[in-house]
Amino acid sequence: MNAPSLASVEIDRLLDRFPKGFDLKLDRITRLLGALSDPHRRLAPVIHVAGTNGKGSTVAFSRAILEAMGRGVHVHTSPHLVDWHERYRLAGTGGAAGALVGDEALAEAVARALAANGENAITVFELLTAVAFLLFAEHPADAVLLEVGLGGRFDATNVVEKPAVTAVTSISLDHQAYLGDRVELIAAEKAGIFKRGTPVVIGPQTESGALEVLKTQGARTGARVSTYGEDFFAFSEHGRFVYQDESGLLDLTLPRLPGRHQIGNAATAIAALRAGGFAPTNAEIERGIQAAEWPGRLQRITSGPLVELAAPGSEIWLDGGHNPGAGLVVAESLADMEDRVSRPLFLISGMLNTKEPVGFFEAFAGMARHVFTVPIRSSDAGVSPVDLADAAMEAGLDAEPAESVEAAIRRVSAGWAGGPAPRFLICGSLYLVGDVLKASGLAPR
Repeated sequence: MNAPSLASVEIDRLLDRFPKGFDLKLDRITRLLGALSDPHRRLAPVIHVAGTNGKGSTVAFSRAILEAMGRGVHVHTSPHLVDWHERYRLAGTGGAAGALVGDEALAEAVARALAANGENAITVFELLTAVAFLLFAEHPADAVLLEVGLGGRFDATNVVEKPAVTAVTSISLDHQAYLGDRVELIAAEKAGIFKRGTPVVIGPQTESGALEVLKTQGARTGARVSTYGEDFFAFSEHGRFVYQDESGLLDLTLPRLPGRHQIGNAATAIAALRAGGFAPTNAEIERGIQAAEWPGRLQRITSGPLVELAAPGSEIWLDGGHNPGAGLVVAESLADMEDRVSRPLFLISGMLNTKEPVGFFEAFAGMARHVFTVPIRSSDAGVSPVDLADAAMEAGLDAEPAESVEAAIRRVSAGWAGGPAPRFLICGSLYLVGDVLKASGLAPR
C-alpha cells in the first residue's frame, strides 16, 4: 500500500478539526487572507467563473486556449475526482503547459494556512481556497482561472475585488438548501460575482427567469454585458463549430470535449477571453478547443478492470453530472451517440443525499433499458441504492439496486449474446466517477 502524500496528511488534519460543508460568509476567509498578507490581491488577471453546469468545461476551454497562446495559467477548480492536488494547477514556464501542484508545495501551503488560521472558526473549503490564493500569488502566471465552489455571492473565491472578467454558465436547480428553490434565486447568487466595472459574460441559459436576473444584475455593474444568443452565438453546421460576435465569424473544428452542450461552453470561454482583454487569434482558439480536457464529464474509459468485465465491444462512459440540468445535456449527448451507433443503454448511478434524483433520471426516460443503483464508497452522504432505485422508477425507468459498479457490469455482460454490445453510463456523482477513475488507474494529471 502506498504511503499517504504529504498534502493528504495535512488536509486530513483540516478534516479532523474543521467542518467539511459550506457556511456561506466571507468574513472568515477575509480574516485568514489578511493573516497571510492578502495573497488574493497579488494575482495575475483573474477570470472568475460561476454556474450550475458547464463551469468546469468552460474553465478547461479557457485554459487550453490561453496555453495555446503561450500564456502561463493558474487554475483552481473543485471538487477533485481522485486527489486533492487536482484543485490546484500551476502555470508552466517558457510556454509549457501547466501542471498539478507538487506534493511538497501543496503540503507547505496547507500548513501555512492552518497555522495562520489558528483556532478561529473556518470551513475546510475556505482554508483550501486560501491555499489556492497563496500558491497563485507566489508563482508567476499570466492569468488565473478561478472556479466558484458554491453559489457566488458568498463563495470563498469571491474575495477577488477586480477580476479581468466574470462569466456565468448554465443555471439550473442544485444546492437548493443553500441557494434557494427557484432558478431566479440561484441566478441572483451566481450573479454575486459580478463587480462594478468588470465585463460580464453570460453563457447559454435554458431558464428564461435565470437569464433575466443575470442580465439585470450584469447591467448594474456599469460594464459591458455579453449574452449568449444576443451578443455572441455558436452552433454546429456541417460538422464544424461556428462562433460569431461583433468581431466577425469563426469557422472552427468541433470541440474535443463530446456533447452538443460543449459548443455553448466553448463559446462562453471565447467570449470571456475576448471580453477580458486576452485577444486570442483564430488559430489559437482552434488549437485550444482541440486540446481541452475535462476528466469525468462524458469521459470514455477504454482500459482497466471495468472494460475487462464488460461484454466485448461495450462502451463505458463516465459523467459526474448530478442535477436535472446536467441530466438533460448528458441524455442529449447519449441520444446523439445512439443516432450514430445504436446500442442498448444501461445506467449505473450513485448519488449524494443533497441531490434531486427524480429530475435527473427523468431525462433518460425512454432511452435507458435499465438502471442499476450503487453505493458511493468514498462518501458517507450517499443515497442508499434501494432508495435511489425507487427514485429512478418514479421517473419512469426500470431500476434495481446493485452492490457495486462491477457487479452491475457483470450482471449485464454475463452471457451477452447477439446484437450490439451495451453502452454503460456511470453517472450521478463526481464521487462515484472519482472512485471509478481511481480503480481504473486513470487519475487526472
